[in-house]
Amino acid sequence: MLFVVGLGLADETDITVKGLNVVKAASRVYLEAYTSILLVDKDKLESYYGRPLILADREMVESSSDEILAGAATDDVVFLVVGDPFGATTHTDLLLRARELKIPAKTIHNASIMSAVGATGLQLYNFGQTVSMVFFTDTWKPSSFYDRIKENRQIGLHTLMLLDIKVKEPSLENLARGRKIYEPPRYMTAGQCAAQMLEIEEDRGEGAYGPDSLAVGVARLGSDDQRMAAGTLKQMSESDLGPPLHSLVLLGRRAHDLERDYIREYAVDEKTFDKCWEDHYGKQ
Repeated sequence: MLFVVGLGLADETDITVKGLNVVKAASRVYLEAYTSILLVDKDKLESYYGRPLILADREMVESSSDEILAGAATDDVVFLVVGDPFGATTHTDLLLRARELKIPAKTIHNASIMSAVGATGLQLYNFGQTVSMVFFTDTWKPSSFYDRIKENRQIGLHTLMLLDIKVKEPSLENLARGRKIYEPPRYMTAGQCAAQMLEIEEDRGEGAYGPDSLAVGVARLGSDDQRMAAGTLKQMSESDLGPPLHSLVLLGRRAHDLERDYIREYAVDEKTFDKCWEDHYGKQ
């Protein structure tokens, strides 16, 4: 059987008891290592789980899934995923491939940024579509996220932004030359995300948001040193929330006073926060 097991948000102890039991008993255990990361390294996971892990990079998961599934019809194979198993479409693809091969599969769920973002104090039922922000290059600045944010903002909903990570990926030059030389890992910060958002608003000029739109930056959610900051996009673009992983939430105009009271604790500047709220938020 194929088990797809969620690892939670932060460290080796976030795995569920059910998930840990499956990991200890399986014939092989793969660790997906490119859609997200835990805040501890592979060695620490192996020590806590009491067994070796096989790193599964993008190339293996997307191009060699049959290698992962080999023998799973008769033996238990585990695929470990940071957060919850259904947090990325790649994992759905793996389960579909198992279904095609008549391999039984089971998922074991865990905490995900999609639900844990409620730790900001923003109410989950006030969130709209979740969007992703990728690293811009000099020649590639995709703005499809802008349209989703605009749709959310038109009905007053918050937008959770999932930020890009680059793990074991070649540069464009090496990719063009067919060389398997990988760039150092990079993790987008909330500040970089806010700056790129403002760049696209300046280009598009459709008023989906602006420098004085309120946002909440989140870093290392679920860890002992998690950090949050609330402020305008301009303030967030200049923020430093420390090491990865980061996320950003853009507030919707229907935000409730209880949400204001909660996130005000994290305000970069309370006076600016209060003025922006008074001018733009709490409107039904």
